[in-house]
Amino acid sequence: MCSVASGRWVHWFESHLRREKYLQSQATPPLLALQHSSISPSMDDEVEARNGSRDNKEKKKRKQRTTPEIEVMDIEDFGHDETLKIRASLLGWYDLNKRDLPWRTPTTTTTHEDEEDEDAHEDQDNRAYAVWVSEVMLQQTRVETVIDYYNRWMQKWPTLHHLSLASLEEVNEMWAGLGYYRRARFLLEGAKMISEGKCGFPSTTSALREVPGIGNYTAGAIASIAFKEAVPVVDGNVVRVIARLKAISSNPKHSSTIKNIWRLAGQLVDPCKPGDFNQALMELGATICTPLNPICSACPVSDECSALSMSESHRSILVTDYPVKVVKAKKRHDFSAVSVVKILEEQDISKGSQYNSRFLLVKRPNEGLLAGLWEFPSVLLDGEADGATRRKAIDRFLKSFKLDTKKNCRIVSREDVGECVHVFTHIHLTMYVELLVLHLKGGMKISYENEDKETMTWRWIDSEALSSMGLTSGVRKVYNMIQKKVALEPHPCQNKKNNSKKLKDS
Repeated sequence: MCSVASGRWVHWFESHLRREKYLQSQATPPLLALQHSSISPSMDDEVEARNGSRDNKEKKKRKQRTTPEIEVMDIEDFGHDETLKIRASLLGWYDLNKRDLPWRTPTTTTTHEDEEDEDAHEDQDNRAYAVWVSEVMLQQTRVETVIDYYNRWMQKWPTLHHLSLASLEEVNEMWAGLGYYRRARFLLEGAKMISEGKCGFPSTTSALREVPGIGNYTAGAIASIAFKEAVPVVDGNVVRVIARLKAISSNPKHSSTIKNIWRLAGQLVDPCKPGDFNQALMELGATICTPLNPICSACPVSDECSALSMSESHRSILVTDYPVKVVKAKKRHDFSAVSVVKILEEQDISKGSQYNSRFLLVKRPNEGLLAGLWEFPSVLLDGEADGATRRKAIDRFLKSFKLDTKKNCRIVSREDVGECVHVFTHIHLTMYVELLVLHLKGGMKISYENEDKETMTWRWIDSEALSSMGLTSGVRKVYNMIQKKVALEPHPCQNKKNNSKKLKDS
């Protein structure tokens, strides 16, 4: 036991010296504590304040820097006995403690005696499809959120074949609110590609990586869980568990570190139960070996954990020092003008309160952020802008949809509703929201029928359909603001009726 602990200390001390040597070569002030964590934002500010005389170029360079690309330490392999202990402990723990999640229930079909082999193959393909859908949904999304989406998805498209017949419009609607919408598009493209191939679901990692949107992680998950291929799976949870097991002090985002963690994960995979082992490793990171408050007393592999061993021997070292914290890049701050355009036709106004208004929705470009999704008309601004500037930008944009407030439509009402903030992974977006109610002039009509949903770039939709439509969370925020606004005010047609009555009485 002493020799093991001694080896761990030598391993840590050498990596610590390498880190210090690197930081000194970069002329970085010695602000790091004994535990090898990255420079925090507050420390960066402190460094910048002390070196205020440096030129702006140097400041900008330092400000943009995240965790230094330190020399990657040599990481020892897992020993034979160590590997066997981790496998046995983790699989035993998983059998007793795994969460009951819908995608962990194998998908089965009715078996006919003369078609057992064919049905077994079909069951395996259906299992692979279920794993694929769940793993894609779980990327960057909480398990609690995914469960409902997964169940609804599988109810609508229970097999790969069913999904391959869907349209992108349908898939986006089902995905609305999950974010990272490119994932949904890749799922559809992959389903169509596999179905057209006539060879069934790819069963190896190399074949799976040929499918659009499937990378090393998803390929490993499908191959190990559905097809029992002994390959590793590495996500954020696995990185954290292995970084603590081996006390890895190098930047977890560095390509060399990632490569090493994949190598170590591959050494641990159980050859008989690769799927269960990979799920157990991810489950451990999600429920026990958590980022901030790990429950080390309940960890089945705590006896093999280098980080825990060192934390028990030295007060300045914490289990949560691993993996090294990486300073996140600052989000870009964007501003946009959003106009919720509500249209009233001649026959609608004549019906008073019984009218049925419609809203304008615009389809985003097929590439880039929120590709191919529907939103209210919006214009990206150069920065913070006053009301007049925002309205001019919106008016120019609306002309592309044959809406010109000076020619073919009259403004019934136009008012600012407020600001709405929506945060993406790399963007902090402030939306200036307005409600614009228009009346078409000269009996002008809007055509709602015979439109191809796959090719059209804008559409009119009534309030009932809009309320039940799958909208992105950002668009839903805007629509909720409008609903609250409208609920507090009388209808414009009712105002017109009341005004007419007042004039008549006078």
